[in-house]
Amino acid sequence: MSFIGSRPTLLIVGCGDIGLRAVRLLRGRWRLLALTSNAARVPELRAAGVEPLVGDLDRAATLARLAGLADAVLHLAPPPPQGASDTRTVGLLRALARKNRVRRIVYASTSGVYGNCDGAYVDEARPVHPQTDRAGRRVDAEQRLRWYGRAFGVRVTLLRIPGIYAGDRRGGHPRERLARGSPVLASDVDVYTNHIHADDLARACVRALYVGAPQRAVNVCDDSVLKMGDYFDLAADLAGVARPRRIGLDQARRELSPMQLSFLGESRRLSNARLKRELGLRLRYPTVEQGLRAG
Repeated sequence: MSFIGSRPTLLIVGCGDIGLRAVRLLRGRWRLLALTSNAARVPELRAAGVEPLVGDLDRAATLARLAGLADAVLHLAPPPPQGASDTRTVGLLRALARKNRVRRIVYASTSGVYGNCDGAYVDEARPVHPQTDRAGRRVDAEQRLRWYGRAFGVRVTLLRIPGIYAGDRRGGHPRERLARGSPVLASDVDVYTNHIHADDLARACVRALYVGAPQRAVNVCDDSVLKMGDYFDLAADLAGVARPRRIGLDQARRELSPMQLSFLGESRRLSNARLKRELGLRLRYPTVEQGLRAG
């Protein structure tokens, strides 16, 4: 189904920073709706040109009004913090299925679904192998969305996203970690990490709405090939502050939280060939250095 030449309706589920960046790209071409569980955000969403719908993905009864409202869905909401399945996506799909109007879904997943790849290059053909509970819930969501797409004739695009950064993104710039003085791993035990600027991610979401292939996964990352410590060294140099301390694995286990350690246990280098070839996205910030220099 093509949306060119019409003014279709898009439902954004989880309209935070990335959702609002996408809104700025879509205003005027789409009627924009956004599901929010926080009534206090209603004025902010209206000011952005979005019609707010108050509902809670953790309370399925509040989602009934979503049936038949939209032609497409941009699903940016994370799974719940616990459990083996993504009950939020389950509730959303059940609501949408009551009236089969939706023809396209774009889902923001995570590159964590691949698990540890020991630094290997990874494209979308690699089988998923989640090694944390949160990545397992993402795999569960991907599987449910693909099933829904096949069962209801919906084009589902899964965007597998690594670390998101931008100078104006809360919690999304390395200078915040540098300010905390958090250490990084010594070079010989460090892991490869992948990144995407928030603006490029929003643009990928928009491209996927128009040209995403059905039931298809796409890695959304830039062209950089960096280990995590080198990423923070680069950010420190650009900011004119001291580089972070380098520590070994044993010391990391003593100093860092379980969440931080989980990221240090996975190393992979994502291929973005499909992003460029199939979505036709030309990155505004092809490297982390370019993105960090932009602010």
